Amino acid sequence: MKTALVPLALAAAAAPLAAQTAVPVTPVAGTLLDIEATGETTRVPDVALITAGVTTTAADAATAMRDNAARVDRVVTALKRAGIADRDMQTARIALSPQYRYEQNKPPVLTGYQASNQISVRFRDIANAGPVLDALVREGANEISGPDLTLDKPEEALDEARLAAVKIARARAELYAKAAGLQVKRIVSISESGGIAQPRPVMMARSFDMAAAAPQSKVVAGEQQVGVTLSVRFELQ
Repeated sequence: MKTALVPLALAAAAAPLAAQTAVPVTPVAGTLLDIEATGETTRVPDVALITAGVTTTAADAATAMRDNAARVDRVVTALKRAGIADRDMQTARIALSPQYRYEQNKPPVLTGYQASNQISVRFRDIANAGPVLDALVREGANEISGPDLTLDKPEEALDEARLAAVKIARARAELYAKAAGLQVKRIVSISESGGIAQPRPVMMARSFDMAAAAPQSKVVAGEQQVGVTLSVRFELQ
């Protein structure tokens, strides 16, 4: 009989804890209104992401890889010399593939091997990105793609966009409520579909240094639009 009291005692002790953790839910007595609103703001991008690659060919695989490694070393050295930190460089892809010559009605003939190495580079000084790219080409980079311009720390811009989205949602709710002869009582729920950063078209331009009479690559930062979409549920009365 004494052992039967143990689970009862445990249940009695657990009951107050369960009551403490319960979250009261306020019932909705009025009309529900769902609004989707997007808040936006603009910022000047402060980071450029560019991929620089080196492709080499040779009669045998070992030579192709060795020549490629030597040129990649020169590219990495040039990046460091330009002030790019190790944390802003990352190997994106290394590949080795055989090369064939194809002729009609004849089997493919192996002509050599192609080695490639791509490095993702983050430029925190966009104004200096163009001259650095030119230096990379001089050091052996023969494949360059980008830039993808973005914000290093978008949190402040995203919060600004969130506030704008809430204001837009509330204004629309007030409009609907007035048209229906009601009033906005409260916000029942808010959900975010995700922050996005939409870059405007970016240009890779070339300008001429009149003193040196030589063309230089130039990256134009422009502006970037940051937007957040919210789904807000209101209670009207």
